[in-house]
Amino acid sequence: MTGSTGVGSLCVLLASVLWGTTGTAATFAPDVGPLAIGAVAMGCGGLLQALVAVPRIRREAPALRRRRGVVLLGGAAVGAYPLAFYSSMHLAGVAAGTVVSIGSAPLASALVERVMDGRRLTRRWTAGAALGLTGTVLLCAAESAGAHSGPATRSTGSIVLGVGLGLVAGLTYALYSWAAHRLISRGVSSAAAMGTVFGLGGVLLMPVLLATGAPLLDSRSNAAVGAYMALVPMFIGYVLFGWGLAHVPASTATTLSLLEPAVAAVLAVLVVGERLPALGWAGIASVVCCLAVLTTPTAPRPRTTTPPHTGAHADGRPQPDPAPALDTTR
Repeated sequence: MTGSTGVGSLCVLLASVLWGTTGTAATFAPDVGPLAIGAVAMGCGGLLQALVAVPRIRREAPALRRRRGVVLLGGAAVGAYPLAFYSSMHLAGVAAGTVVSIGSAPLASALVERVMDGRRLTRRWTAGAALGLTGTVLLCAAESAGAHSGPATRSTGSIVLGVGLGLVAGLTYALYSWAAHRLISRGVSSAAAMGTVFGLGGVLLMPVLLATGAPLLDSRSNAAVGAYMALVPMFIGYVLFGWGLAHVPASTATTLSLLEPAVAAVLAVLVVGERLPALGWAGIASVVCCLAVLTTPTAPRPRTTTPPHTGAHADGRPQPDPAPALDTTR
C-alpha cells in the first residue's frame, strides 16, 4: 500500500512539473489571449485523452453511465477551469492568479471530500498543506515585489475580478480531481475515467477555441506553443495525474500540485531571465518541505495481538469452548 502511494505521489509530482512549464511556454506566444491558451491546452489535450481511451470508454460505458452525474460534474469543471485560471493570471497578474488558483485548490479539495465523502483531514495533510500554502504565498509575494519595477497598469476592479476567477479555478480543479478519483475508486479504469471527463470538457471548450483561437495560426511559434500546451502539460500531464489519482486521495494530489508554481518560478529565472529574490527561494524551500511531509513513507502501525484463548473468564471462572463451526463443504 505504501509503495502504491509512493508511485501515485510521484506521478502527481511529475504532472506538476509539466504543468509548471505552461507559463514559460506562453511567453513565446504573447499575442495569444488567455481564453485561447486555456481552450487549446485543455480542450485539445482533453479530446486527445478521450481519443486514446476510446476502447476503454466503450468497454466501461455501463459503469460510466451509472455514474453520469459524476461524469457531468467533472466534465463541466474541466471546461471551466482553464478559462478561469488563465483569465485570473491575465487580470490579476501571474503571481496573484497562480497563488489563488493553485493555492486554494487543496483547501477546496479537502472541503469537497469532507462534504461528498465525509473524509476527515489528517494531521499530516494539515501540516503539509500549511507548509505548501506558506511557500506559495511567499513565492507570490516575491514575484509581486519584483513586478513593482514595471508600470502598474491593473485597476483594483481588474485585480478583484482576477482573484475571484482564481478562486473559481481552484474550486473547479478540486471538483474534477474529486470526480476522476471517485470514478477510479468505484472500479472505472484511470484511462476511461480521465478520457471521459476530460473529453467532455474538451468538447465544451471547442466553441471557445473557435471563437478566440485565430491568433494561434498567425505564426509558427504560436502554433508550436499551442501544440506543446495540448500535448505535453495537458495530455501527458493529466495522464500522469490520472495514474496518481488511482493511488492517492484528491486532496493529497491537489496539495502535491503546489509544486507547479515553484517549477514555474524556477523556469522563469532560468529560461525567461527573471530574477527571484531570497523570499521566493524561501517559498520554494517551504514547498519542497511540504512535498517531503506528504510523500515520506510512514512506519506501519504495530499490530495488536489478541491474547490466547485460556478457556476461562477474566475472573477465573471456566469458559466453555466455542461451538464448532458448521461444515459447509458438503
